[in-house]
Amino acid sequence: MGRVAIFIDGGYLDFVLREEFDNARIDYEKFAAWMAGPNELLRTYYYHCLPFQSSPPTDEERRRFSHAQSFFGRLGRIPRFHVREGKLAYRGRDASTGLPFFEQKRVDLMLGLDMALLATKRQISDVVLFSGDSDLLPAVEAVKSEGVLFRLYHGTAQRPHADLYAAADERVALSADVIQSILRRYSIGSPKYGNVLVK
Repeated sequence: MGRVAIFIDGGYLDFVLREEFDNARIDYEKFAAWMAGPNELLRTYYYHCLPFQSSPPTDEERRRFSHAQSFFGRLGRIPRFHVREGKLAYRGRDASTGLPFFEQKRVDLMLGLDMALLATKRQISDVVLFSGDSDLLPAVEAVKSEGVLFRLYHGTAQRPHADLYAAADERVALSADVIQSILRRYSIGSPKYGNVLVK
């Protein structure tokens, strides 16, 4: 039995839950317990951005922002759960749909640094990552060079980048059976972020 830290890319998780599981509302504490398995859980780190607000914000933007703050606050009160916030940057509108595009900033850097620091300080034996982003590869390689096992959790249809997948020591797809076992008995809500660019 090892000691694990879990790193969740909230944008990718939102995308997987929306596209594969009909916006399922999950119990995040159960989700972390499933990923940790029999290992001791040091902490779960969750990375996401608060919704974009224009200047001045619209009533809808204010509502979404407040909802997301409340959601992040509830996540942060889960034992051994830490929310790390990046910034959401407006990148224009999609030419075909007219919908706005947003891009997460700082999330990859924070996530990669946190993984590497815990590995180099010998705080963990395993890194458990739920993400699909190949930008995390340098941090993954640093973690593995410290002798830390890298386990990648991911969607089934929304597969991670091929290079990230290849770098993993172990790979586990999120399935419908797992989703059923970690569904919330009541909903605390989940923020709606619009179109977030997920690599």
